[in-house]
Amino acid sequence: MKNSIGVLINYAGQADIADRFRKAQAMGMTSCQLCIWQEKYYGAEYAAAVKAAMAETGFAVSTVWAGWGGPCEWNAYYGPSTIGLVPPAYRESRVKALIAGSDFAAAIGVPYVATHVGFLPADPYDPKFVDTVGALRHVCKYMQQRGQTFLFETGQETPMTIVRAIEAIGTGNCGINFDTANLILYGNGNSLDAVGMFGKYIRDTHIKDGFYPEDGFHNGRQMPVGEGCANIPAIIKKLREIGYEGAFTIEREISGEQQEKDIAKAREKLLAWMAEADNA
Repeated sequence: MKNSIGVLINYAGQADIADRFRKAQAMGMTSCQLCIWQEKYYGAEYAAAVKAAMAETGFAVSTVWAGWGGPCEWNAYYGPSTIGLVPPAYRESRVKALIAGSDFAAAIGVPYVATHVGFLPADPYDPKFVDTVGALRHVCKYMQQRGQTFLFETGQETPMTIVRAIEAIGTGNCGINFDTANLILYGNGNSLDAVGMFGKYIRDTHIKDGFYPEDGFHNGRQMPVGEGCANIPAIIKKLREIGYEGAFTIEREISGEQQEKDIAKAREKLLAWMAEADNA
């Protein structure tokens, strides 16, 4: 799966998952991240269906992106109280969801499980930092038994905060799903600069683009790959320099025909940028 080009596929128990894999293959993809939001779809019967589809098509799943239940608002104002494991009210149930996601990933033979941890505070003495790290340490120890690695999806935390959390968890099986746009969309940093800080912790990616926020309440506007501020050609070059060999997983958070067109264009751009990085 070395530097494969993949795509994010949302799974909610669809019986046609093999056909969806074949459709991705027809678009030139060789891998995907499988995103599952509802905990009921982590069940054994669904894992068996996905595993059979993987065997039938030869299509690889690089990472299981594990969702969780409860309220969730994807913005900079209400997000801190609703997203991920940081809000105390939802932490216990969401830890259980991540454990179930780990079981699902193990059943289909996938080593990485990723999610948004939430707006983790930068202050390491803040109770929300301490308690969230403790919860993640429990998750990571569980995953460690089966050779899995937990991945922070970037964006809602500053780069330094994620690195500090990984080091505080201290289990050795914690890394990063590096989203090329989220740090920009949440106003938390420059994605290119973050590559050097994240370095060895990057295990998978979301190839995405967008602009910085225009106010203190809303995220920035997501754009087709190559049309925002992320500077993805330079990011790919930097990832090559630090020895990254994981997948380049395209994520386009719209739906319908335009989504497919944008994903296809993103793949063509990625191929060109990867070739440029190899010849630099």
